[in-house]
Amino acid sequence: MTPSPDPAGRPNAPSPPRHQGPPASRRGGRTSDGGVLRGFGALRWRRARTAAGPQAKAARRGIGVLTVAAVVAGLTGAAPGTAGGADATGEGRSGPPPKSPVATGYGGAVSSVDADASAAGIEVLKRGGTAADAAVATAAALGVTEPYSAGVGGGGYFVYYDAHSRKVHTIDGREKAPLSADEKLFTEDGKPIPFDEAVTSGLSVGTPGTAATWEKALDAYGSQSLAKVLQPATRLAREGFTVDETFREQTADNENRFRDFPATADLFLPGGELPKVGSTLRNPDLARTYDLLARKGTRALYHGKLARDIVRTVREPAVAEGADREVRPGDLRTKDLAAYETRSQKPTRTAYRGLDVYGMAPSSSGGTSVAEALNILERSDLGAMSEKEYLHRYLEASRIAFADRGRWVGDPTQESVPTRGLTSQRFADSRACLIDDDEVLNSPVAPGDPRHPRACDRGDADQAAPTTYEGESTTHLTVSDKWGNVAAYTLTIEQTGGSGMAVPGRGFLLNNELTDFSFTPATPGVYDPNLPGPGKRPRSSMSPTIVLKHGKPVLALGSPGGATIITTVLQTLTNHLDRGMPLVDAIAAPRASQRNAEQTEAEPALMDSTARRQLEKLGHSFKETAEIGAATGVQRLPSGRWRAAAETERRGGGSARVVHPTHG
Repeated sequence: MTPSPDPAGRPNAPSPPRHQGPPASRRGGRTSDGGVLRGFGALRWRRARTAAGPQAKAARRGIGVLTVAAVVAGLTGAAPGTAGGADATGEGRSGPPPKSPVATGYGGAVSSVDADASAAGIEVLKRGGTAADAAVATAAALGVTEPYSAGVGGGGYFVYYDAHSRKVHTIDGREKAPLSADEKLFTEDGKPIPFDEAVTSGLSVGTPGTAATWEKALDAYGSQSLAKVLQPATRLAREGFTVDETFREQTADNENRFRDFPATADLFLPGGELPKVGSTLRNPDLARTYDLLARKGTRALYHGKLARDIVRTVREPAVAEGADREVRPGDLRTKDLAAYETRSQKPTRTAYRGLDVYGMAPSSSGGTSVAEALNILERSDLGAMSEKEYLHRYLEASRIAFADRGRWVGDPTQESVPTRGLTSQRFADSRACLIDDDEVLNSPVAPGDPRHPRACDRGDADQAAPTTYEGESTTHLTVSDKWGNVAAYTLTIEQTGGSGMAVPGRGFLLNNELTDFSFTPATPGVYDPNLPGPGKRPRSSMSPTIVLKHGKPVLALGSPGGATIITTVLQTLTNHLDRGMPLVDAIAAPRASQRNAEQTEAEPALMDSTARRQLEKLGHSFKETAEIGAATGVQRLPSGRWRAAAETERRGGGSARVVHPTHG
């Protein structure tokens, strides 16, 4: 029987799970969120991230530069300028719900990039929904407000902790290639199609998996119907949301290709113009699509008229008269949609400093790569290291993990993927000895062999391959409920704006996910497990992650960002678990991403740091990038409360909410 919360929001039964957090360091005390202070406290990282860019970037979603008052308000559960516990439906307000990057309290938590989406999840939690119910509600709302990053035209990965069984489960809802596809899908006359041309084409569209993921999650872990959890998003689509600077910028970046597709232009260029910041954008077509799914279930997307509309859009792209863009048709058929099924499988798991870290198994490379890098780093006392020493170890571990993922990870239904070997401590130890504190490995590093680890495995240099490109416009949400269930869900339509093609009259964009395949082998003559194939899932870097201690949740997190997702999750985990940062500061800290490349991408605050100059003396080479990732997370505190955390500035800042906020 479902327990009800007491007036303070604490569940009467069972008691909120408690945990002790990671071991305290002899060098410092415990932080308020269970982290450990080791000389890199919140103030230092706030200073670093404040220098990350102009105020305009922090204001892109209307929150401005984060102030100390905002942080204090968030730590106590109330958003700046509001009383804690504002109505999640947003009734009685003008504009979007208030937004805060951190919130603490009882009854469950939601963290996403968008205030309306987080509010939708909280609404479902307040009316007794589970973490799975709230995750689907939040994802559906993101399909309204973040349509260039996610929606029913895409796919993703769902990782779920079931508090009753104390087990972690996963759903692979990745898009699939048509059954007619082969390894030559993206080649013409033996040469790869230009990437930009492949993106905006029917060739790039995989069979969507998001709707099937929702159905599977609700059937397995939900307590409410699809119709009920879609209500907040349907209302949001019908009544509209407030356009912010980020949405306008993303629309402007895609304006030329959106104009080439009349259905897309009708949706996102109202009156033929870019939407204005502060205006209300409505999507009645999507509201009707959600109504259809509510009445008939997700089967309606894979069979019948909606399925035929999707197939027609892919096979006969409707290009505007006078457009000179060559848009190649795809070969998606109704039988591809009818045959689509999600895949339930065991999560990846690795032990790290007394904790159990669970992630997404292949077809994603996120779980194996994060696990391998953590296993490589476990022999190092990261908390006692200087910033330069820590970053060097982190970057080199990432470099090695990406070398191994490129050789071994693909769709396990069509490739032999040594998942257990990749996540084993024995294999990590065989690779960790490659790291030299006085010099940098040269990329591309050759992969090792997780099937037969050998001491200090330098691999075969002839097998070295660069990391292929992945689109970065994805979104992640993290949810917990009052019973202790936790969902970490990363979903996407791939590149910002996906394929650029909206399904006429249906209100959503189709993905360009198949461009995550290698068009040709990354290195000629070297086996590539990520070439296209019939009904094959392209490799992903999505890394929804849940961390347990003694079978109970410690934290969950994830991020968008293409291949940088892996490094974002890894750096956030080590910032929090090893470096002692509160979760919100671990998320906000300046990022660097090394993916077995000659240069490491780094954000402005890190580029301007002393550590960067010290690392360059070792041989590291950096190139600046404005932002890396946009993480969200939830954390169970020793008191039994939940803490939700999101970005303070990236993508304009995220939205962290709890059902019953508390102070202190």
